[in-house]
Amino acid sequence: MKDFSIHKSSDSLDVESKAMLDKAKEMIPHAYAPYSHFRVSAVVMLEDGTLVTGTNQENAAYPSGICAERLAVFTANHQYPNKKIKKIVIIAQRTGETELAPAASCGGCRQVLLEAENRQGKAFEIIMHTHHNEWVVAPSAASLLPFGFTKQNLH
Repeated sequence: MKDFSIHKSSDSLDVESKAMLDKAKEMIPHAYAPYSHFRVSAVVMLEDGTLVTGTNQENAAYPSGICAERLAVFTANHQYPNKKIKKIVIIAQRTGETELAPAASCGGCRQVLLEAENRQGKAFEIIMHTHHNEWVVAPSAASLLPFGFTKQNLH
């Protein structure tokens, strides 16, 4: 995983990321996941330190729900259109469990993260929990989606 940093524990994350992780844990009960039982929470930090949260919101009429990452990024872009995203933390937890589950963003969310980077003209860090109970810090959405679809594909 070139350019990715791996942390064996959340304790080794930087102070900002740990604060974001705490906020994500605080918000995870707000996830609505009666079908998958897989609650996801995402916290976006803007360049001025503002935190914007999102949790997954499912719907019986799939795919009408929305992922936590998309909700957080779309809300940040809507509420703070002139502020850039600095980083995002993504966590997951299975209903009824206390331990965190692995939380890699789905392809649709990776595309939304890439669009947000392109929109602001600047990459941002993406912090996710892995299958090995480690934390991956990706330097950009482009690193997670190297052949992403961008506006250049439309021209």
